[in-house]
Amino acid sequence: MAREDSVKCLRCLLYALNFLFWLMALCVLGVATCLRDHLNNVLTLTADTRLEEAAVLTYSPVVHPVVIAVCCFLIIVAMVGYCGTLKCNLLLLSWYFGSLMVIFCVELASGVWTYDEPKVQRSDMISLKSRMPHFGLQRYQWLTHAWNSIQTELKCCGVIYFTDWLEMTEMEWPPDSCCSHQYPGCARHAHYHDLSDVHQEGCGPKIYSFIRGTKQLQVLRFLGVSIGVAQILAMTLTVTLLWALYYDHKPPDPASPDTLTHIHAHSSAEDSLKPSHSNPRVPEAWANMSPNGHTQFEMEQLPYQPVRPD
Repeated sequence: MAREDSVKCLRCLLYALNFLFWLMALCVLGVATCLRDHLNNVLTLTADTRLEEAAVLTYSPVVHPVVIAVCCFLIIVAMVGYCGTLKCNLLLLSWYFGSLMVIFCVELASGVWTYDEPKVQRSDMISLKSRMPHFGLQRYQWLTHAWNSIQTELKCCGVIYFTDWLEMTEMEWPPDSCCSHQYPGCARHAHYHDLSDVHQEGCGPKIYSFIRGTKQLQVLRFLGVSIGVAQILAMTLTVTLLWALYYDHKPPDPASPDTLTHIHAHSSAEDSLKPSHSNPRVPEAWANMSPNGHTQFEMEQLPYQPVRPD
């Protein structure tokens, strides 16, 4: 009875862990997808600079394609583990344990291999000004899109100040993506009427803060550590459940004390059903009962007496 309760408790814990695997893997995929779009714009602006190398070192452990593939595979593994736990299938549970071990090793190796402190300084932000003269050109539409996305998402303008656009290009006013309330011609209207409608802070310091790490990056790191701890716990519980299920399916050993006790109890029960001659309460007819259930009667032998002739 105690073993059945233990197996039931192990199954409930594995159900909960597999549900957590689904939730955490989906959260990692969602946050990594949003962060990847923003990272692509930063990499576009910082191409061939030290900033690009620093951004890759910072975010590659969490948005690397290997990590994304591992999260997708973890969702499938969690489904297999749920089915194996539900049906108490030794084969599915063994495959589940092996898959968790492989995923854990890949995550550990990826974290160790990609761990490095980015070497970047604020003075490196000045190199972004070299990207500004190409803004708006037909052959640099991808760069124009990156600038507009960065200035809209980070709510900034230029590199150090919004006047960088007037210094580095032939534009008379900043792009419309610098406006706090964007509409066609908003920058021109702000330039002649109210400059407060244009973001005053440059994008350089915000890109520097992004490369050093964001809240989304901290969330992904926390989820990664949580998934690793949950995998260790799930592997431990799976091994324990496998041992308990294997012990239940294993044939009993004739020489074991439990088997001998069972045999002795069974023999005692059979002996109690057999008739006993020493019990005076048992009728004599029952005592003379044959194994096939028929009563044996003994005939008394009479002495022989000769017949006298008359």
